[in-house]
Amino acid sequence: MLDTIKKFASEFFVTGDPMILGAQVSIAIAMVAIVFVLTYFRKWGWLWREWLTSVDHKKIGIMYIICSILMLFRGGVDALLMRLQLALPNTEFLHAEHYNQIFTTHGVIMILFMAMPLMFGLFNIVVPLQIGARDVAYPFLNSLSFWMFFWGAMLFNVSFIIGGSPDAGWLAYPPLSGLEYSPGVGQNFYIWGIQISGIGSLATGINFIVTILKMRAPGMKLMKMPMFTWSVFSSCIIIIFAFPILTVTLALLFLDRFFGAHFFTLDGGGNPMMYINLIWMWGHPEVYIVVLPAFGIFSEVVATFSKKKLFGYNSMVFAMLIISVLSFFTWAHHFFTMGSGADVNAFFAITTMAIAIPTGVKVFNWLFTMFRGRITFSTPMMWTIAFIPCFVVGGMTGVLLSVAPADFQFHNSYFLIAHFHQVLIGGVVFGYFAGLYYWWPKMFGFKLNEHLGKWAFWFWNIGFYVCFMPQYFLGLMGMTRRMYTYDFDMGWGPLNLISTIGGFLMGIAFIFQVWQIAYSIKHHERDTTGDAWGGRTLEWSIPSPAPLYNFAVLPQVEATDDWWETKEKLAKGVKPAPQPLEPIHMPKNSAIPFIKSMLWFFVGFGFVWGWMWMAIPALAGVGICMLARSFTYDTDYYIPVDEVKRTESKLRGVNV
Repeated sequence: MLDTIKKFASEFFVTGDPMILGAQVSIAIAMVAIVFVLTYFRKWGWLWREWLTSVDHKKIGIMYIICSILMLFRGGVDALLMRLQLALPNTEFLHAEHYNQIFTTHGVIMILFMAMPLMFGLFNIVVPLQIGARDVAYPFLNSLSFWMFFWGAMLFNVSFIIGGSPDAGWLAYPPLSGLEYSPGVGQNFYIWGIQISGIGSLATGINFIVTILKMRAPGMKLMKMPMFTWSVFSSCIIIIFAFPILTVTLALLFLDRFFGAHFFTLDGGGNPMMYINLIWMWGHPEVYIVVLPAFGIFSEVVATFSKKKLFGYNSMVFAMLIISVLSFFTWAHHFFTMGSGADVNAFFAITTMAIAIPTGVKVFNWLFTMFRGRITFSTPMMWTIAFIPCFVVGGMTGVLLSVAPADFQFHNSYFLIAHFHQVLIGGVVFGYFAGLYYWWPKMFGFKLNEHLGKWAFWFWNIGFYVCFMPQYFLGLMGMTRRMYTYDFDMGWGPLNLISTIGGFLMGIAFIFQVWQIAYSIKHHERDTTGDAWGGRTLEWSIPSPAPLYNFAVLPQVEATDDWWETKEKLAKGVKPAPQPLEPIHMPKNSAIPFIKSMLWFFVGFGFVWGWMWMAIPALAGVGICMLARSFTYDTDYYIPVDEVKRTESKLRGVNV
């Protein structure tokens, strides 16, 4: 009996690596500490009522952002471990399998569990406020989307300490991801973690398309929407077409592994290239899913801190919509070298070059917006200005990669790694940092400390260029990605050491950001205006943080930058006619999204290990939750006028 338990434990828990053992111990200590604090301060009920069962879009957005910051830490540690391994030739810091696991989890976490939730968090915080809505179209579905993401992310991350992480690369190409070459459970964790969170992402895309189309304030025509809302709409269009491809692709891979199907195995009549086509039919649009909202953030920030109307509004809208369409016609440039033929390569080379045109339009529009503007160099604006040269270089190297013959030199090299990170860090991460700093006062009612923010900014930017510029040269010198070590005679050592130093500078920048948040929470100066930056759009017309119902009276929109126009009128003494208050219809909290998503975690965990005794009852529980929701009729309530008056008086400091 004891031997059986020992055998099971040795297979179930990851053993033999001191770093993983340290992670297991630290996770256990952190969990005990969290339970102790919640119990000691009697916060379990508060946590359940205010957060775990909340359907308030603002709280859901904050939870997305908290998860994203934690995943940035996890993915960043993975990156630093890889850079330590590659800093010097013939380093034995990580063994080959552990290195493969780390670069696999780093890619998945940074794209799907860091960038996506940070994006969704900003969606939730900003979009309903920008369009003058009191919530999203489907609050229950919004909560379910978050918890599906959360439990999918937990399922993926638990593989680090239980069962073993996947090690077939962040896109899991077969045959390496097949049962023959990945016989353990790590690849199953990959499939089910992404699958569960992907369902939540798809639901979010549907929810925000409906919200934007159907929940806009009176008078807000489509061509009067703020640019960030347009960017969200464009991104969600891609989501609803791209994520079903990912869902089907991972389902087919699971059928290959679990039931012995042969969709992607040559010896059974399948074709691995079908997987590569499918995964990139999702994977390249995914890049634009995360970068388009960053473009929207830059548009808001540039207009606000230049104190000018955004230059070329119509061209910006059409550029975003063109990108959302063209993003589905570029996927084959990821395998120019795989023998598709000259005609196919030429087509995808042209589409890849073409998509750079609407992106260039945006850059010129931002520059023209700043031209002769009264620019204020606050932290959000600094991140925006830093983005422009960074993204221009990334875009130019992308055009180089789009030249099919040249790609035979660049393909699979560190030149590609440098380009990829230049676009995703310089475009996506810089953009979301700008948005986080910009809308932080709207979330919490105070600004983040500017002094510490600028220290973080400079460490991030200097570290970024020190880390990734050498990698372009390493790629041209012949260093390919996925290498975990190299010899002295390759001549790659000095540039790799410089790159590693840059990586640690970015790690220091992250520490500054954590310090900045902690310091600002303790020493913040409350924003009593609701308009911390002198904003132009509707979210700045209400108190910070926004009340539960957002708007006591739904605004009547007359212009693109309606709040800016309203302030101009107020400065001239023109006051809008007062509107009578009415009871406000709001959705009730629900425990079903949390419980249902947690059951999906056990469904996934059961399939990972082949434990049908766990997966089938958990699936039945999911069905019961769906039935319970179907027969729940008491789902909403009204906030009475007196309560609205009390809330507004407290937040605005005046009698209403």
